[in-house]
Amino acid sequence: MRVDGRAYRSIWLDPDGWSVQIIDQSRLPHRFDIVRLTSAAEAAEAIAGMQVRGAPLIGATAAYGLALGLRERPDDGGLAASIARLRATRPTAVNLQWALERVRRVVQDLPAGERAAAAYLEAEFIAREDVEQNRAIGEHGLTLIREMAERRNGAPVRVLTHCNAGWLATVDVGTATAPLYLAHDQGIPLHVWVGETRPRNQGGALTAWELGHEGIPHTVIVDNAGGHVMQRGEVDLCIVGTDRTTAAGDVANKIGTYLKALAAHDLGIPFYVASPSSSIDWTLGSGAHIPIEERAAREVSHLSGATASGDLATVQVTAPGSPVGNPAFDVTPARLITGLITERGVAPATLAGLAGLFPEMAGPLPGEAGKAPSVSVPE
Repeated sequence: MRVDGRAYRSIWLDPDGWSVQIIDQSRLPHRFDIVRLTSAAEAAEAIAGMQVRGAPLIGATAAYGLALGLRERPDDGGLAASIARLRATRPTAVNLQWALERVRRVVQDLPAGERAAAAYLEAEFIAREDVEQNRAIGEHGLTLIREMAERRNGAPVRVLTHCNAGWLATVDVGTATAPLYLAHDQGIPLHVWVGETRPRNQGGALTAWELGHEGIPHTVIVDNAGGHVMQRGEVDLCIVGTDRTTAAGDVANKIGTYLKALAAHDLGIPFYVASPSSSIDWTLGSGAHIPIEERAAREVSHLSGATASGDLATVQVTAPGSPVGNPAFDVTPARLITGLITERGVAPATLAGLAGLFPEMAGPLPGEAGKAPSVSVPE
């Protein structure tokens, strides 16, 4: 996508042929900084510290991080250590495990001296496939927006989204934003309601920044205003992303998604989830099994932003000494989801619906018993 007229991916190989460049998303929207990663440890820190985030981008970064790790230490011990370090960073996004396992399968039977090169090649395949999947998601989602535009008789199609499922959350194009970018390019008038997405404000900071650079009309609202604008008839459809979709269609996404889905369901507003196949966990039959990341209290108790002088500052907004809970994700049950927009088409949020698009992946519905615990990420 474009930043001040220049095309960028969110992650790319440095011209030196081995180190990796990323956009530091922890500094956006006030600073546009590029960071160079040179080791698996630095890649893990970038994922855990939210310099990169979004399930597809986490997966791609983990793949490149494993390649960096194998460049340092290509033996079996080094492979295992790099995988363990990267796997521990973000427990909810299934793309992380998926990408690490994919690279591991490619390199595990190779001689040590060939592993790093093979890992780099597979990481680039993962990145390119992500872009292709997102473009296909955009085409299928565009059909939904085009149908709504016909009903609107030339008035803007009003879309509500949540968090950032844009190109910054992927390698390029985005998942939930892909249909918006294609619609905008085709001249379909849009207006996007952007939930700020506390506590990290990834909607207000990142999605709004993306839409602004693409020239798409949008309005940032506090998360609790989502139901209000839906109730007032100012939303035609909702499109959000996913960090993990179960085989039965339950979706884990940024905290607050469930509340917006409830409001949309109550008001009869279509609620779609853009879900690339890399985010579908075919081993889970229930969202209750998805581990929910519990992040640092400071993300809630403090806010960061730019002062009037342009300096970045962090201030405390909670009462000193008050305990803070910070679950990073919630689970939206399949019954609240109108459809899953995948690279192969739009499917009902059911096992049969997903199996119809991905017959090679579907099998018996995994067990329903049990509940996954919250997983704390060290500060």
